[in-house]
This record gives sequence, structure tokens and C-alpha cells, in this order.
Amino acid sequence: MTQPHSRTGLAARLGRGRAARLVAAMVVGALTGLALFSVTQVTGRSLFIITGGVAGVVVVIAMEAYGRAARLTEVRITVPQLSEFTFVVNNDARQVAWQLFVETVTRVSTQPLQDGDGNLREALSSLYGLFATTRETLKASRPSVAVTGGQTVEYLAVTMLNRELRPFLSSWHPRLRAYEVAGPGALESEWRDNAACRDELRVVQSNLHVYALGYARLAGVKDADSLIGSQDQF
Repeated sequence: MTQPHSRTGLAARLGRGRAARLVAAMVVGALTGLALFSVTQVTGRSLFIITGGVAGVVVVIAMEAYGRAARLTEVRITVPQLSEFTFVVNNDARQVAWQLFVETVTRVSTQPLQDGDGNLREALSSLYGLFATTRETLKASRPSVAVTGGQTVEYLAVTMLNRELRPFLSSWHPRLRAYEVAGPGALESEWRDNAACRDELRVVQSNLHVYALGYARLAGVKDADSLIGSQDQF
């Protein structure tokens, strides 16, 4: 049980601490006010010296902040069907990579589509959406800083568009569309190219999984595998 004199001592210490903080605040405020008053009284050469000094401090702080934002990081990523490349990113590029990662892993088109399940038309439409969103994201972002010997997040994204999405969509969208137009309401399971389309879709999905991991590494996402699942599901 706390004794009365202990409570009194604690209250006294708290009171002294509060008083000390108030005194410190008054001193800092007074010194700040004195400094501001002194500056307003300065004229001629001294005023320019003080103004230049303050401007120099502001410039240094701004340059340090810019340096932190522009700091480059190297990441090695394997691009499907190509090789392993070194990518160089800064904060802006990491933000673009994060956006592309989210767009890639949240699409229906990147989820497993087993034989007899799912909807091919929905999957192809989702891939079209991914293509359009990726392109718009790149158009809206500033180009990455070019660094000798290193690739950029734009390179990874454009490679995904041109080597994965464009060939698959150019091949299968017209064929599926022709089947749908020829027999409105016909079941996809009755389409003679159904199995072949699904087989190629799995290959594209497996490769998109690798691109998603690449975006995650560029964005600095921790434990990305747990977010998007195993590549073995394809």
C-alpha cells in the first residue's frame, strides 16, 4: 500500500518537473523572440550575410531531402524467357513498382483457372485491363533515372506487355470472340480451342507471377510470396 509521504514526494517531483519544463519553454521562447527581433534590426551588409546563411541552411536541408528521395538501389531480377538483370530504382520508381504489383496480383487473370472452372472471357478481359492499366501507369509517371548497366521498372513493365500480354491477347481474343459471335450463348466448354487457350493462359499466368515478384522486389515489399501464393499453383 502506498504511504501518504510517498504520494506527497511523487507529487512534489512531478510539480518540479512541470515547473522546469515551463521555465525551459519560457527561455527558448525568449531567445527565439530575441533572435527574431535582432534580425529585424539588422541592416546593410549584416542583413545580407544573415539572409544568405539562412538560405544556405535551407538549400542544404532541401538537398539532403532530395538525396534521400533520389537515392538509387540495385535489385537483381530474373525476367521470364530472358535472363537475370540488374534493376536500379529510387523512391519514385519504387512507387510505380508498388502500383504495378497491386494491379498484377489482384487481377482475376492472375488466379488459377482449372479445366472446367472459371470463365475464359472474364480472364481475357482482366488481362486487357491489366495491359491498359500498366500502360496508363507508365504514361502518368516520370521516367526513371537512366543508369549505366542497370534496367528500370519501365523496362520490366514494357517487357511484360510486349512479351506476355500482347502476344496472348492478339492470338486468343479474336478466336474466342469469333466463337462467341458465331454461337451466341454457346458454352465455352464446347469451344474446340478451349483446352489450348487454357494451357497457354496457365503459361502466361505463371510468367505474370514472376513479374509480380519482380515488382514486389523493386517496391521493397516484404514476404511477397505469402501475398500472391506459390507459382506451383499454375
